[in-house]
Amino acid sequence: MGSSTDNLKGFVLALLSSGFIGASFIIKKKGLRRAAATSGVRAGVGGYSYLLEPLWWTGMITMIVGEVANFVAYAFAPAVLVTPLGALSIIVSAVLAHFILQEKLHALGILGCVMCIAGSVVIVIHAPQERAITSVQEIWNMATQTAFLLYVASVIVIVFVLVFHFAPLYGNSNVLIFTGICSLMGSLSVMSVKALGTSLKLTFEGTNQLIYPQTWYFMLVVVTCVIMQMNYLNKALDTFNTAIVSPIYYVMFTTLTIVASVIMFKDWDGQSIGSIISEICGFVVVLSGTILLHVTKDFDRNASRSLYAPLSPSLTTRLCSGNGEMLKHVVEDAAYPEDACLRRQGLY
Repeated sequence: MGSSTDNLKGFVLALLSSGFIGASFIIKKKGLRRAAATSGVRAGVGGYSYLLEPLWWTGMITMIVGEVANFVAYAFAPAVLVTPLGALSIIVSAVLAHFILQEKLHALGILGCVMCIAGSVVIVIHAPQERAITSVQEIWNMATQTAFLLYVASVIVIVFVLVFHFAPLYGNSNVLIFTGICSLMGSLSVMSVKALGTSLKLTFEGTNQLIYPQTWYFMLVVVTCVIMQMNYLNKALDTFNTAIVSPIYYVMFTTLTIVASVIMFKDWDGQSIGSIISEICGFVVVLSGTILLHVTKDFDRNASRSLYAPLSPSLTTRLCSGNGEMLKHVVEDAAYPEDACLRRQGLY
């Protein structure tokens, strides 16, 4: 089994990731406001002056640092620990917006923050130790075990049915179709990213894994899954209100990712029933807090959101980070219309 030191490294990296990503939205928003004040043209109505604003670029760099930290976190800690912690970036952005941008955080929003933190603490305390992996071939053996192959086959069949049968009929009326496709593919992309991250970690430690075809295969799977996720999440956001898509996507994606990780990496092997139940409870508390935070944000956004076209963010950076938790970007689409318009223009 892996050491608790690796879990701690993964935990710290996941926290840093959430901090950087959460802060990046606030820095970019300040940059957008400053650029609008200087040029007199807001980004939301077609202004591009933010590209000359150092503060906006500082926010972009901050976000990239957060994404890199998140990618590396998967190389050290199990997905059961890293994935739910992604919700903390929403807390960071909500709290910073309250103090820096004077965007009021409701009492229920504060409760949502507390719930996310409490749930995360429970998850961290009961997180499983990851088994030590010495080569990409070990991960390949895990990926080709019968149980996980059945999971992959099930995902592919369900996605195929959703894409070719249900999407044409109900895609524009049922939010679960597009978000379901994203979530299912997302669970596979995170497993592949974890495999790729571990391979790179071993390579940097002196055991070259790039000579094995399995490493490149995992990279191909990541790219394929990421493209599908971007395509169908954008469809969902174009069709439905962000306030509906975001919580549903977060719940489905995180749940499926944990299920996939438990099957492939045997995260719960050797853990007591009490620890497993505690992790699940912590996870439910984090989900509940996330949804509460998003719903309370929506109280003040409804009026302004109606002024804007349906949002269709370009999520390449978020997805390619390996986490796939688009909520970190999607939530901010609702919160910061200027940012959302930038993404629509493909400039994000």
